[in-house]
Amino acid sequence: MAYKISDACISCGACAENCPVAAISQGDTQYNIDPDTCISCGACAGVCPVGAPAEE
Repeated sequence: MAYKISDACISCGACAENCPVAAISQGDTQYNIDPDTCISCGACAGVCPVGAPAEE
């Protein structure tokens, strides 16, 4: 199941820098995860300082 970034995102970019498949991109107000590209590895969740990425 793909990860999703919650509204807690502070747009620090740590998640995008650590995504091994480049599924995360900067949106208008926060980062977003492409569910079709996400491999559910959890790398983004492990580096997020506010715990914004979580499994859907």
